[in-house]
Amino acid sequence: HKRHAMAHRRGRVGVGRVRQTGPRTSAGYSKKAEELRTVGIASAVETVQKLEVKLTEFAKKHKKEIQNDPAFRKRFLEMCAPIGVDPLSSEKGFWGNVLGIGDFYYELSVKAAEVCMASRSRNGGIISVSEVRDVLMKRGTRFHISSSSSKKDKCKYSEEDIIVAIGKLSKLGSGFRCVKVGKSTMIVSVPTELDSDHMEVMEIAQNCDGTLSSRPRGTVDMDEVRKTTGWTEERAKRALHLLLSKGMAWLDVHQGNELYWFPSVW
Repeated sequence: HKRHAMAHRRGRVGVGRVRQTGPRTSAGYSKKAEELRTVGIASAVETVQKLEVKLTEFAKKHKKEIQNDPAFRKRFLEMCAPIGVDPLSSEKGFWGNVLGIGDFYYELSVKAAEVCMASRSRNGGIISVSEVRDVLMKRGTRFHISSSSSKKDKCKYSEEDIIVAIGKLSKLGSGFRCVKVGKSTMIVSVPTELDSDHMEVMEIAQNCDGTLSSRPRGTVDMDEVRKTTGWTEERAKRALHLLLSKGMAWLDVHQGNELYWFPSVW
């Protein structure tokens, strides 16, 4: 009994001690956590700085390839993105002096935007990236890299370059943006909000190549949309009518049959 009472008293003393030291222990944990967080941030900053140095060395070493090879340039930009480095800035600075590709993307975005706006009356403000590039190529549009050693050096550009250039425009709140329709990337140059239904209708038109269907390429009709998607007539009408009202689709009525044409995917 005495042993039990003594153990009980010792237990009460132990609890009291825990209660008394609890706040101090909690404060200690908070302080340690803050120290670890500070060390973690400092370590992360140091790592990023080291990566930036490596990236700079890489850019200097492969300057020609970055300037003249669209595929190489795409990979380089993908390397830059995770650490927040933006070599596309056209402001005078290190990246501008080393690579000069910021001005190139600015000029490309302007020329691509001109093609988009010139075709709005035909396609309602949606055009494939491949068509934009084809138009620029047919016009003989070429671009200079500002830091090129020779003025005769002209920059080759790809569809990926155009997508990057439009991405820079979209950040300015210009209304330009790229959307995926099936296997194609399209540029939308109007503020119209397109949802997945509109994209799906355009993809159906895109997939019609005239081999498996009697319909011409780039066309759909109500029955085809409902059969492919399983939608109700009301849902299909809503998607088609918005595209029609915005000029992204044309309606051809022949002998009572309605056929919707999409100039952006011809």
